[in-house]
Amino acid sequence: MIRVGGAILTVLLAAALHWLPWLQPLELLLVDAQFKLLRSHVLRPVANDVVVVGFDETSTRVLREPLTLWHPHFGKFLEAAAGAGAAAIGMDVVLPDRSFEPIVPGYDRKLLTGILIARRSTPVVLALTVDPSGATRPLLPAFAAAAGSDSTGYALLPVDSDGSVRRFDEHIEWDGSAVPTLVGQMARRLGRTVGSGLIDFASGPPFQFIPLQTVLAWHDTGDAAQLARVFKGRPVLLGSVLKYEDRLAAPVNLLAWDPDASNLPGVVLHAQALRNLLNDGLVQLAPPWLPFAMALAAALLWFWAPHTALALLMLLAVWITCLAGSTLALYRGLQLPVAGVMLVATAALSGRQLLEAALGLRERRRLRRAFDGYVSPDVMHEILAGTLTPALGGVKQFGCVMFSDIRGFTTLSEHLTPKQTIAFLNRYFERIVPIIHAHGGTVVSFMGDGIMAVFGVPKPLPNPCAAAFAAAKAMLECRSRLTVELIAGGQRPLRIGIGLHAGIGVAGHIGAQARHEYTLIGDVTNLAARLEGVTKEVGYGLVCSRAVFEQIGEPEQLVPLGQHAIKGHSPMEIFGFDPVDGVEPANNLQQPVGPV
Repeated sequence: MIRVGGAILTVLLAAALHWLPWLQPLELLLVDAQFKLLRSHVLRPVANDVVVVGFDETSTRVLREPLTLWHPHFGKFLEAAAGAGAAAIGMDVVLPDRSFEPIVPGYDRKLLTGILIARRSTPVVLALTVDPSGATRPLLPAFAAAAGSDSTGYALLPVDSDGSVRRFDEHIEWDGSAVPTLVGQMARRLGRTVGSGLIDFASGPPFQFIPLQTVLAWHDTGDAAQLARVFKGRPVLLGSVLKYEDRLAAPVNLLAWDPDASNLPGVVLHAQALRNLLNDGLVQLAPPWLPFAMALAAALLWFWAPHTALALLMLLAVWITCLAGSTLALYRGLQLPVAGVMLVATAALSGRQLLEAALGLRERRRLRRAFDGYVSPDVMHEILAGTLTPALGGVKQFGCVMFSDIRGFTTLSEHLTPKQTIAFLNRYFERIVPIIHAHGGTVVSFMGDGIMAVFGVPKPLPNPCAAAFAAAKAMLECRSRLTVELIAGGQRPLRIGIGLHAGIGVAGHIGAQARHEYTLIGDVTNLAARLEGVTKEVGYGLVCSRAVFEQIGEPEQLVPLGQHAIKGHSPMEIFGFDPVDGVEPANNLQQPVGPV
């Protein structure tokens, strides 16, 4: 149910990211980065380019009159460009709404003459603009009449939420209706269909502008060849390239003369949009169903729960595919939004990984609560880590085996009630088992009053024999403290025997499929059990083999006991530690400790 709920949430996320404008800023950043990449490495050439004639700070020094009084210069420019065979001329210049003839006689006539001469051979489009209130700023009717019908258009471009210009669209009225634009009118006069879309910043080389004063100089000197070389057959846009006027933010720099500029002249952005309309067109948005279908497909990744490394590789593959595919689509003129697809894939894969981790953690906690008291901590750790296979069978492994037994427990239990017997054993094991675990040992089984433990299996230890010997010494010390408590309570001393042997055994699950346990079997286990029995004969609390003696690093603490007969085995050299109260005879070691 949890997994199904997660799948539903992932699908809802895909729908929300698609239909709500949450990802628009991220999509814009992604498109900007892709345009920069394409422009840097696979810039697409254009067949029909646009000429930009600009006036900058140098122009204002060379043409001494104030910009408001440049009408004669603009008229001369129109004559020069049209005479050189320009395909169309766009004036991205704010012309006045009233006549200056009463102030400067002949002033308007020079611009009107230029417009009339130019329009005989070349379409001329004049710019319209709006005032701060959004109302259209009027244009002197004589200028519009001189240019002819369909000769005016708004020099406006849509601005995105982050303040940048990325789109061309004539639907810029407050009610969404279309108005003629400067670029749109020029494209129509050149026989192109005008639509809307993303400005393709990856087409065409960086723009170089021709200074207005240079064009005027060519005209004054009659350099028709130079004018024809620059303008013949090409659309021309005249506008400001001043550093701090009429500038707009754009995602990509298109200026050859100022590659570090953060804002672009409006005339350059108009020129790029016109360049698109005259060549391969604007970038179109992919059908809405396509990114939505891709997001739904990404949501299906929720149903796949691989290992974390494989999930990361898959997520990386999805991201690379989305980025490469959308970049290729953008190069071919299609904007394919993939940020939502990438986020849904991330949510699906990471969410499923987190869910499985949470469920696994819950299962491990359940297993620990259910079986913590039945297996040793090291065995539990290996089970939870998944490194201990539950299948029957085993592997050869070196370990040190410990057998421990309470002396005289059979006689003791005859004098205790069942409840007292269990209480005594629990009291004893509560003291002894933590000691074994603290030294890295694994308690394999309880055999009445006896314990079998192994060191180095399943958890490898640097020196299993040293760990087992240290645990055995701590157990004997614990026995001494417990004996003091028993004697203080009027009971007999407690005695234990410990046998240690090390070697290669078979470690694994032994038993049936329905009931089995983890243990270490082999000759090493049998000999450890026999050595525990030898403690009764030699009177030492701990007896170990030479295999253990050579590994513990503290041989001076052990007493050599020479060769000793081992039941069912050839005699072997043994060593003793901690004589039980001065090496008492074996029959004295069988005295009961009394009831608890």
